[in-house]
Amino acid sequence: MDRSTALHLLIVPAVAVAVAAVSRRRGWPSPLILVLAGLVLSPFVPGYALDPEIVLLVLLPPLLYSAAVDSSYLGLRVVRRPVLLLSVGLVLFSTLAIGWVTHLLLPGLPLAAAFALGAVVAPPDAVAAVAVARRLGLPRKVITILVGESLFNDATALTAYRVAVAAVVGEGITWLGVLGQFLYAAAGGAVIGLALAWLLSKGLRALRDALVENTVLLLTPFGAYLAAELVHASGVVSVVVAGLYIGHRMPRSGFGTRLMSRTVWKIIDFFLESIVFALIGLQMWPIVEAIDWAHPLEPAGMALAVFATAVAARVVWVVPALHLPRLLSRAVRRHEADPPSWRNVAVISWAGMRGVVSLAAAFAIPEDFPERPTLLFLTFTAVIGTLLLQGLSFPALIRRLRISNEQEAFADDLAEAAAQQAAASAALARLDELVADGIVDVHEEVVEQLRMRAERRALTAWERLGGGTGSGGEETPGTVYRRLRREMLAAEREVLVRFRDERRIDDEVLRRAMIEIDFEEATLGRD
Repeated sequence: MDRSTALHLLIVPAVAVAVAAVSRRRGWPSPLILVLAGLVLSPFVPGYALDPEIVLLVLLPPLLYSAAVDSSYLGLRVVRRPVLLLSVGLVLFSTLAIGWVTHLLLPGLPLAAAFALGAVVAPPDAVAAVAVARRLGLPRKVITILVGESLFNDATALTAYRVAVAAVVGEGITWLGVLGQFLYAAAGGAVIGLALAWLLSKGLRALRDALVENTVLLLTPFGAYLAAELVHASGVVSVVVAGLYIGHRMPRSGFGTRLMSRTVWKIIDFFLESIVFALIGLQMWPIVEAIDWAHPLEPAGMALAVFATAVAARVVWVVPALHLPRLLSRAVRRHEADPPSWRNVAVISWAGMRGVVSLAAAFAIPEDFPERPTLLFLTFTAVIGTLLLQGLSFPALIRRLRISNEQEAFADDLAEAAAQQAAASAALARLDELVADGIVDVHEEVVEQLRMRAERRALTAWERLGGGTGSGGEETPGTVYRRLRREMLAAEREVLVRFRDERRIDDEVLRRAMIEIDFEEATLGRD
């Protein structure tokens, strides 16, 4: 590796992180700002072409795994029908629609090659949509549907893409073979991911070592992906299933594992997402250079047609897909008492932003593939068009429709307070049992402190319902306690740091003391 390449490998991630940091501080949608920054910088780093192997083997598995761990397995079960209709049905419908339009625009392009482009452009990347949705307070059900779609739609699209490419290069395929390949990829990936996650859960439970557990969990997405791909199953499904299982079992892990895992994966998500969206914009120059611009209106017109088809196909599919099952099935009507809100349907219809997986699949197209430069250009413009048009207008749409999760947030706070109350009651009952049975010999003062600590957690949850204020607007006792305790902890830190600076304690002693203070402050939460 020469110094210029090494410099690019350092500068681009550094710039991406800096742009993302500024966006977060300003409250801007960082994925979209990173794409714009990449577009601006693309002429200055013309050799920064996307390596599909890096995306599919290095960037995609940890991002999918992290999203799956943070998802709710139980929540996805509730919305499994719309998720299936979007992640499988919509992807196949979009593949056919975009493929037919591309074939009409390029009559000399084989139909299978046109469908390959359709499969490349078909899967939306919901990272940007979900980031905006959470910040603006969309209902949980809508977010769960969007997350579930983004977790599984890549598997459908990549399978369709491989079948289409195989048809172009002359490999014999049949409809039955296509169906069998799809079922094998999905089922094989699910089995491998579930088996790997189950084995890891059993093994890690015996370790009870947070550092080792999180190190193994860092390798899990790569192991799940490669294990499935080695047997020609879906690595995407394998990673997602493993992440869902481990995330569902994570509450039974040790507290150290959970605390460390949350921090580690937040850093990984921030870093990789910053790089991914910057890379999308950086592809502009090498792609545009490969196009013959003798007649500029021709590629521009094709790009507009493919982009419009991708957007329209989602709207055309989503509206009936979310309503027709209720009209056709009595069982669905019994299971889902309320029909889908038209506002939620509108938001889901517009959340069709494409991402780096589409570009990676396009760059993986063989060099001798028919019209490869044109297909790369059409993919790039569809990705950029959906990210900028839909991404920039998405917040305005949510505000325009006046969609809010305020009632849901209040219900969550109420449910949490009730759960905390029940948990505190169980803790106090256990304490009474231990003291009454004489299992432990403790002073009454210790017992009283334990009682106060258990009751304080439940009280904090109830106070949160009132925003941390009492009936007259004054601070509640819990809010006052947390504010004063934070001031006390800050004073403790200042003394410890001063002792270190005066060489009265070693850095190792400082770190050990700071850990205890940091953990206590973390337990105070936020007002």
